[in-house]
Amino acid sequence: MNSFNAKTTLSVDGKDYQMYSLPEAAKTLGDISRLPHSLKVLLENLLRYEDERTVTADDVRAIADWLQTRTSEREIAYRPARVLMQDFTGVPAVVDLAAMRDAIVALDGDPNQINPLSPVDLVIDHSVMVDVSGSANAFEENVRQEFQRNHERYSFLRWGQKAFDNFRVVPPGTGICHQVNLEYLAQVVWTKETNGETVAYPDTLVGTDSHTTMINGLAVLGWGVGGIEAEAAMLGQPISMVVPEVVGFKLTGELPEGATATDLVLTVVQMLRQKGVVGKFVEFYGSGLAHLTLADRATISNMAPEYGATCGFFSIDEETITYLHFTGRDADRIALVEAYAKAQGLWRYADAPDPLFTDTLELDLAAVEPSLAGPKRPQDRVLLSQLAAQFRTSDFPTFSGLSAYANKRSAAVVGESYDLTDGAVVIAAITSCTNTSNPAVMISAGLVARKAREKGLTVKPWVKTSLAPGSQVVSDYLERAGLQADLDGLGFNLVGYGCTTCIGNSGPLPLPIVEAIAAQDLVVGAVLSGNRNFEGRVSPYTKANYLASPPLVVAYAIAGNLAVDLLNDPIGQDADGRPVYLKDIWPSTAEIQQVMQASLTPEMYQSRYSNVFTGNESWQQITAADSQTYPWQSESTYVQNPPFFEGIQSAVGDRAISGIYGARPLAILGDSITTDHISPAGAIKQDSPAGRYLVNHEVTPTDFNSFGSRRGNHEVMMRGTFANIRLRNEMAPGISGGFTRYMPTGETLSIYDAAMQYVAAGTPLMIFAGKEYGTGSSRDWAAKGTRLLGVKAVVAESYERIHRSNLVGMGVLPLQFPAGTSCESLRLDGTETFDLSGFDDPIRPGMSVTLIIHRADGASEQTPLICRIDTDEEVEYYRNGGILPYVLRQLLA
Repeated sequence: MNSFNAKTTLSVDGKDYQMYSLPEAAKTLGDISRLPHSLKVLLENLLRYEDERTVTADDVRAIADWLQTRTSEREIAYRPARVLMQDFTGVPAVVDLAAMRDAIVALDGDPNQINPLSPVDLVIDHSVMVDVSGSANAFEENVRQEFQRNHERYSFLRWGQKAFDNFRVVPPGTGICHQVNLEYLAQVVWTKETNGETVAYPDTLVGTDSHTTMINGLAVLGWGVGGIEAEAAMLGQPISMVVPEVVGFKLTGELPEGATATDLVLTVVQMLRQKGVVGKFVEFYGSGLAHLTLADRATISNMAPEYGATCGFFSIDEETITYLHFTGRDADRIALVEAYAKAQGLWRYADAPDPLFTDTLELDLAAVEPSLAGPKRPQDRVLLSQLAAQFRTSDFPTFSGLSAYANKRSAAVVGESYDLTDGAVVIAAITSCTNTSNPAVMISAGLVARKAREKGLTVKPWVKTSLAPGSQVVSDYLERAGLQADLDGLGFNLVGYGCTTCIGNSGPLPLPIVEAIAAQDLVVGAVLSGNRNFEGRVSPYTKANYLASPPLVVAYAIAGNLAVDLLNDPIGQDADGRPVYLKDIWPSTAEIQQVMQASLTPEMYQSRYSNVFTGNESWQQITAADSQTYPWQSESTYVQNPPFFEGIQSAVGDRAISGIYGARPLAILGDSITTDHISPAGAIKQDSPAGRYLVNHEVTPTDFNSFGSRRGNHEVMMRGTFANIRLRNEMAPGISGGFTRYMPTGETLSIYDAAMQYVAAGTPLMIFAGKEYGTGSSRDWAAKGTRLLGVKAVVAESYERIHRSNLVGMGVLPLQFPAGTSCESLRLDGTETFDLSGFDDPIRPGMSVTLIIHRADGASEQTPLICRIDTDEEVEYYRNGGILPYVLRQLLA
């Protein structure tokens, strides 16, 4: 349909494109010139997909009407142009698609109905571990071990490449998905041949990684979703969403000498967390944009999950075009991007009136100071000038033993001539798409290393150092500048092209270091240029984990302890015994720019990405089955047919949504429970339920790999749900890890073992939590595992966006305490049983339901709860037992 007469022709360099013109639609809709550009992208999407069924004329008007109140309650159906995945979330997504093919065959359907309708790119970047570091052969050895561990997973993905249409795999060792997306995959304006016409439209996407938001720095609207929601999008299901509020973030001025893009983004994260932007778009504007490179913008957009927003959007302008040229994009595409943006009112003009926003805040870039974030949340920014002093004080964020830092405990390291102390930095990692996509901070790190070596400085012997760029181009320009040799000289040798330490793949610490930490329960730290530092994520041995810029990572590796004041204390001595300070080795902005201009070329990008889907010899030698359905192997410990479609019928039938009765709590948790707490990605302990399962299947502990790598096997993942070593369950006080009290006997069991006993007895389960439940990664296994443990509902004070959606997508009911009510105010201790009543059929988004609490002494009370099924579409997902059964039935209808 074309109710608003928006379809028109755009001619660029002699080629005609069809487009859905916002200025033409405005002739009917009214003036939309000051609509935030991110909402203009949504508006174009609705105009293009208007069909009076999933998208109506009223939906289109709702976007224009947003300007009147700058908010909306309208639910719309949004269709992104493509899907991006990484392998930790991509493997289980392909497992689900393979299982759906089996299910549709069992229901007499065609397996080819389960096929991506939109382009899907899966980048293998999460599997490489830092097994070897600080040596010239680290990269080759880590790659060898990666392929050895993951051969079965990679064979499965190669099957997917052959079995599914519109599905491409970027092999291991290429880069991090978000950096590959930024430097190569993204087009800014997408085109498609339809009925003999070439249609041009904004490049948009969803991704199965929360940091998909990075691409908004390139003016490509994108955000992270759970794997199950991404699978539905692949199969043609629109994403149901309420038209969001848009918070404008005005940037003025320019960064001062010595401040980096990392310092800026940590400041932005802190400000927006304090503002409260969960579920909202953030759009950056103001004169300060003229002083930010595209890489700087991408750094800010990357950490949208950390500041809680759905996305952090930057508009198309001259810097966008410069970046597209610089990264070797096709000249015709670049011309189309500029012409399309200007024709659609999506181009940022410095002298144009500011867009109208729901709310605004402002930052003068000149006020940004060198910063870190930690010790366990990305939003907890600490000024570099204050970190050492804060680390020594008892009012610093608490750890076991940290309040006694004034006594500075130490432990001898066997076989070494030094002792390990509280505050020791045992991991220093230059890693993550957040920072390695930014040449300025990477070159800055190299220059710090060069100046340090010139003064005879070395890294402390207890520090495990690593360099894991998100793109092979980084190695090219570091080599060309001669800086890789300087980084190598300090132990920052290349260990792989992937997420490594940021995702928890930091690899083993030397055994004498581990033993020293354990001997005194030392509070040791990690400093990484990543975006996540949640408890238990980076390493099981580091209690204090700080996010920092790459040059600061190098500096802390040299200093060796978090209690060293880098701005006032010497970080070492030169060859003559004279003190060397950070200022002595910190490069100027002019030095950084000079090296950048001499070392980076468009040809580097063109060369590296010319064969991006080819892979190395090890990848090419992997064989895979050639079949429409996957030949599951019963003995596999990596890939198993999940139980989500067992017994599914072609129609949902008369499944009424009823209450929950006689439920027991499985866990009572606090604030800021992350998806890492719920479904860890890191190491598997031998004495855990998951470890025992693997041992029983003849897997040796050295071959356990990680939880993230085993997400294709539900048996491992359900045993790992709520198994994070730092999880604290109020039902098992005094114990860290995945434990609870099994109330029928009062004994303390692993959460998995207790859940299985409840499931066997037919007892429904509930999870209770505080604020920001489900913050962090967009991992659908945090919801899948919750469901497989028999949990029927989660009750929390507030939710992060993606996890709430994932719970609904798996048929688990998310409920929210009203303001002023909490586990603490209700005095919940785990001895209670619960009834949940007050449901209507059909259920209504946001309706009130009643929680009836039956206490152990026979007393009972009631409290209202808010149903956090937020849209009518989500109601249908829940009625069907989840989004995938819903999509399967839609395909069979």
